[in-house]
Parts: sequence; C-alpha cells; structure tokens
Amino acid sequence: MINLERVGEHEFVASNGRGASVRIGRKGQEGSFSPVELLVAAAAGCALVTSETLILRRTGGDQLTAVADAVQSESGNEVISIPVTLSYDLSAVDDPEALETVVRRAVEQFCTVTRTLKQSATAPLQLPTPLQTASEPL
Repeated sequence: MINLERVGEHEFVASNGRGASVRIGRKGQEGSFSPVELLVAAAAGCALVTSETLILRRTGGDQLTAVADAVQSESGNEVISIPVTLSYDLSAVDDPEALETVVRRAVEQFCTVTRTLKQSATAPLQLPTPLQTASEPL
C-alpha cells in the first residue's frame, strides 16, 4: 500500500511500508515528481528491474540505464504512449539479437507496470461519505 500525505500547497509525499518516500507535486514544481513523471518512471523502472539480471549476466558489465517519456494526447490530459529505451554495453555480447529477444520477452511477460498499461487498468476513486447525523433516522 502507498500512503500520500499533503505537506504543503500542491506538495505531497508518497511513502511505502519499507521506509521509502518520494515528493509529488504539479508539473514543473521544484523538488518533486509530477504524477505523470511517476507513471513514466514506473514503466522504465519496471523494465530495468525485470531485465537487470538477464542483461548484466550476458554483458558482463554493471552499467544499465533507461530513458522514458510520456507521449500525451493533443489535449495533454491523457498519456497515449510511454516509449522506454534501455541502454547497456553490447561489446562483450556474442549474439546481440538473441539478447534483445530474451530481454523483450522478459519485459513483455513479467513487467507488471507495462503489462498493466497495455490492459488499461482502472483506477476506481473512493471518496469519503458524509457521516449520518443524530437527527437522521436509521
């Protein structure tokens, strides 16, 4: 579970039960990620976490990075694509095409975030309900 707490105007802190936290704010706000940036980071991060062992074992290196960006609709209120580019050194790899196949398959099968984005997961919103007053009949 992720908990969010308001810490200032347009500023929130998201935290998990393991002690990690991240600042969330409006787009362009200093020192924070926007919600869309977090979505983009989640897609890229999931691809990295999913492929890390495969890539590092086959490349013999320890350098692995990703770049991702949100492609938004014309209205700007919808993300229509999140292209993720992984970068790693292929100089020690005998068969780069085989590595590409294995990495692509792993991400497509096991990356929860990108699989969820492909399925267009719902995000039901629950709001507080007004409390019953003493004068209302039960």
